Amino acid sequence: MTKSSLALQITHWVARRLPLPIECEFSYHCADPLAVTLIFHPAGEYPVRWVFARELLTEGLTARSGRGEVEIWPVHREGRRSLWVRVGDTRTGHTALFEIPAQPVVQWLGRSYALVPRGREMANVDWDELTQLIL
Repeated sequence: MTKSSLALQITHWVARRLPLPIECEFSYHCADPLAVTLIFHPAGEYPVRWVFARELLTEGLTARSGRGEVEIWPVHREGRRSLWVRVGDTRTGHTALFEIPAQPVVQWLGRSYALVPRGREMANVDWDELTQLIL
C-alpha cells in the first residue's frame, strides 16, 4: 500500500456560535512523503484542498503548530480531545476554523508513519530522476 486516507465529519466554525457540520478527507501518499492533503467538502460547493507538512500535523497534536496559511493546535474540553485547524490568510482575516476529532486523526497518522517512518521520508527519492527533471 502506498496511500492512506481518512474521511470524517468535522465542524466548521463559521462564527463563535455557528457550528456547521462538513465532510473532510485526510490523505497521505508515499510519492509525496513529507506532505498530507486535507480536502474540505462543503455541501453544494467545490472541494477545497490544503497541502501541508505531515510534521506540522504531528506537532499540532500536542502543541500549537504552524504559521501563516495553516495552523493546528490541540483542545481538550468537555472530555473530548479535538484538533483545531485554521486555514487561510491571517493577515487579511480571510480564514476558516475547523474542529476535528483527534483520535481518528492520531490513528490515521500512525498508519502514515507505518508507510513511511519519520526520518525516512527522503530515503526512496530517486535523485537521478529528479535531477533530470530539473535539467
